[in-house]
Amino acid sequence: MAFIDMPMEELQVYLGSSPRPNDFEEYWDRALAELEELPDRVELSPAPFKASFARCDDLFFTGVGGARVHAKLLRPIDTPPARSPALLQFHGYSMSSGDWSEKLGYVAAGFVVAALDCRGQGGLSEDAGSVRGNTLHGHIIRGAEDDPEKLLYRQIFLDTVQLARFVMNLEEVDAARVGVKGASQGGALSLACAALEPRIRKVVSIYPFLSDYRRAWELDPDHTAYLELKEYFRRFDPTHAREADLFMRLGYVDVQNLAHKIEGEVLMATGLSDDVCPPSTQFAAYNRITAAKQMEIYPDFGHEDLPGIEDTAFRFLADLIDPEWPDGAGGRCTDRRRV
Repeated sequence: MAFIDMPMEELQVYLGSSPRPNDFEEYWDRALAELEELPDRVELSPAPFKASFARCDDLFFTGVGGARVHAKLLRPIDTPPARSPALLQFHGYSMSSGDWSEKLGYVAAGFVVAALDCRGQGGLSEDAGSVRGNTLHGHIIRGAEDDPEKLLYRQIFLDTVQLARFVMNLEEVDAARVGVKGASQGGALSLACAALEPRIRKVVSIYPFLSDYRRAWELDPDHTAYLELKEYFRRFDPTHAREADLFMRLGYVDVQNLAHKIEGEVLMATGLSDDVCPPSTQFAAYNRITAAKQMEIYPDFGHEDLPGIEDTAFRFLADLIDPEWPDGAGGRCTDRRRV
């Protein structure tokens, strides 16, 4: 293996090194209560993309701070008599919700699919929040020098919950059969969404980002994912006088601190040679999940395409269509090493 930051026996018990604020639960209780006060401003309009078996719409809603948030919404045209399962998709850091055609396989299988554009990244969602302090080199530190309520990932995590609740309330969706899926930042958002909206039944999180920030920084990342932490200290706190305060503040939006709230079944995947989101940071979240879970391990792979993981994810999510799906639903395949 080209890279591993801990032996496997240590990874399997590692619980992270980043702090958890004392008022963490109250912080997220207040955040979720804020959603209840938001105006119900949802707009649906037909998308220019067409498919013979899918209705494709652009969805806009008003998120916290007044931002207009966009998602792609795809629904099967021929809906069954019973309500349909749904899948929420979250994208990687700086990217977008992707092409419409990428989602058609799940629609053809019977899913309603909603794919979020994260605020201020590659899609159509706004970054409407104004914050004090530096916003250089990324979204982790955006708001870190302001009130903790201004942390950008707090707003993005809440956007995932709003999207989940909107989809669950659709007439054609069975709210008890909703899953989430994503890789890297999308993997982190899948964990956060399932933690904050406990009705999420299935969670696919591939090499999740946004976990155990102190550990990621201690490994001295030179890649763009966590580079902003290093750059923050170099430019704005060169003697690390405020180091403890920074990591405590980031603890509010650290997915390892949310993981214990997840109630749905979780499938995670990691490459042990990942030098972008180090394996230990991912295990810090995985080991805190108390719900049913499994981890697919790719010893010789890094932060890249993991062969077969999309098929594994589909079989895992297929329980939401039919527990008797052919070829073994519920992620029960055994073609790779698993924790």
